Amino acid sequence: MKTRFFLLVLFTLLLAACAEAPPQEPPPAKAAPEIKSQKLKYLEGRTLKPQPTRPLNVRSRCAHRDAVGTRTRLDMQVKDAEVKNFSAEVTIPKRGTCRFDLKNFTQKEKLPQVVLAAKDKSGCTVRMWEQDSGKQRQVTIAFNACRAACDGDTFDYLWPILVDAKTGRCC
Repeated sequence: MKTRFFLLVLFTLLLAACAEAPPQEPPPAKAAPEIKSQKLKYLEGRTLKPQPTRPLNVRSRCAHRDAVGTRTRLDMQVKDAEVKNFSAEVTIPKRGTCRFDLKNFTQKEKLPQVVLAAKDKSGCTVRMWEQDSGKQRQVTIAFNACRAACDGDTFDYLWPILVDAKTGRCC
């Protein structure tokens, strides 16, 4: 009798294991919570205004040496977004020097930023724009794809040049 009872329980369990459960509908999808990026989180509640688009006017004749020994010499004049004079030399210790001179460039754009393109078709571009950091207005001079203007791998270590727009001093 115990054997029959055991076989009956075993048969019932096998039969239950083979049975299919009725299909269930998935629970309704909940709306994903809105995730704000860190950048937006920190800008929330601030009254930021876009930089005004106006012709660049800056004159600078400066020399600067930073904490790691990089020497910058700059002589430039931009009047009503037209580059009148531009000569820059950046010497990076143990790397070499990058040299830029207006005679090797043509001006391609005036607004929203001044763009100089290399005449030698190397793809080198020099961009200049003004930005207001709150405390002071600065002019940034950035270099793109200008390996030919530099010794060896110096271009890999070249940073933009910053100029105080009011005083013309290199920062």
